[in-house]
Amino acid sequence: MAQQTLLGKAAPPLTDAVVGAKGMMTPAWTRWFSLMPATLESIPSVINTVALATQAASISATDFSGGSLPAGLYRASYHARITRAATTSSSLIVTLSWTDSGVAKSSAGAAITGNTTATIQSGSVLIRIDKAAAVRYATTYVSVGATAMQYGLDLVLERIKE
Repeated sequence: MAQQTLLGKAAPPLTDAVVGAKGMMTPAWTRWFSLMPATLESIPSVINTVALATQAASISATDFSGGSLPAGLYRASYHARITRAATTSSSLIVTLSWTDSGVAKSSAGAAITGNTTATIQSGSVLIRIDKAAAVRYATTYVSVGATAMQYGLDLVLERIKE
């Protein structure tokens, strides 16, 4: 299949007439409008967002896809931040998981061990999922000391294409 030029790369033909002599749309405008469906289809659409604050424990695998998505290419992204440092040390790992071609797959960020409120980590992964496969997030949390580490976690799941 030949790749089409999308509207983002082609300005509307503003100097051309919209309607020609026979009362029909001119070829320049017909071509421009014909690219609209492909352009709209190429724009990622947000499936779900999750915003968690003041977390102080591990989170078991939690579906944030609704579990009824069509098969296709998606982007799962997260932003984790330490909102309260532990007295001694802390660690946080964010894991995303899904199923592709019947095989369970996952992607985990590096352990976040900075233990300051300036410590953050963001990650994004392109995933191909099976029809109705769940996309999940989980965290692995460790905190040492009298004051427990707290963290915030934001996640976004976007559909890229079928």
